[in-house]
Amino acid sequence: MQSSTSWWANRTRQFRAHLRASVRPQERLDLAAWTSPAQRHLFDTMHVADQRHGLDVVTSLRAQGVTEPEVLMAGLLHDAGKGDTGVWPRVAWTLGEQYGSWIWRVAGVMPGFRTALARLRDHAETSAALAAAAGCAPAHG
Repeated sequence: MQSSTSWWANRTRQFRAHLRASVRPQERLDLAAWTSPAQRHLFDTMHVADQRHGLDVVTSLRAQGVTEPEVLMAGLLHDAGKGDTGVWPRVAWTLGEQYGSWIWRVAGVMPGFRTALARLRDHAETSAALAAAAGCAPAHG
């Protein structure tokens, strides 16, 4: 089990990365070589932090020798279902995962948080549906 200090250090790093996230114009241009217009549109609807994370996942997969287009696409778009959810609902979600669902109930009274928390809860299924609608191969499993 991860120590509380380590958990907080990791979450602090994640928070900073979220706030500093960016995608370089060349990275967007490079997507044209292996994604369809619909897939790039879906990528463009994602929060920039999720775009950055998706690109980093693809880079990591490629560094491990992964070349299957379906796997790379899944890495790129796996968080598409989070939509434009901002940092504070994400903080509440993460705290709820660590300290209990009561945090989600309390945060849910904040304007916009109930919808954002539901998006985070359901993002895996939503991401898969959005990716399929954008022409990605369905998951096999």
